[in-house]
Amino acid sequence: MNEIETKRISKFLSLILRHQPETINLHLDENGWADVDELLEKSKKKRILFTFEELEEVVATNNKKRFAFNEDKTKIRASQGHSIDIDLALIPQQPPEFLYHGTAEGNISSILEKGIEKRNRQHVHLSSDKETATKVGMRHGKPVILTVRTGKMFDDGILFFFSDNEVWLTDYVDAKYISK
Repeated sequence: MNEIETKRISKFLSLILRHQPETINLHLDENGWADVDELLEKSKKKRILFTFEELEEVVATNNKKRFAFNEDKTKIRASQGHSIDIDLALIPQQPPEFLYHGTAEGNISSILEKGIEKRNRQHVHLSSDKETATKVGMRHGKPVILTVRTGKMFDDGILFFFSDNEVWLTDYVDAKYISK
């Protein structure tokens, strides 16, 4: 499968598994899992064609590990980034002392005033390294990397979760924990 086809399927899966399963009338359980056979069948009805083997390739090769199968590969879900209400059953964990958030230059004044809000997502996403945060920020314009004092947040009782694809998640980052 070529890169264009892989990207097409990945974008479709992001839409369906993270934001709008109703687009193909796909059922997600409370933890975000979809039946693989149902996904393939309902995608086909909407003329979005891919095989199970192609689906396996997309899951295995996605550099952000956005998707995961259950053990027997009968179910699939997005690892994080949902705008729909699901419970990923994540366990709170202690974050490193500092994490990073990439954003566009145009968002800085608002963030330094109001903090980092999850907006239409279930969580705020934070990166363990500046390189990943830079890539995230570049999607929205000229990137700016913010340092978040997550160790202090944790000490102050704020919960953190670590997703299967190695993204740190929290509900909100108050501006007092952020530095440019």
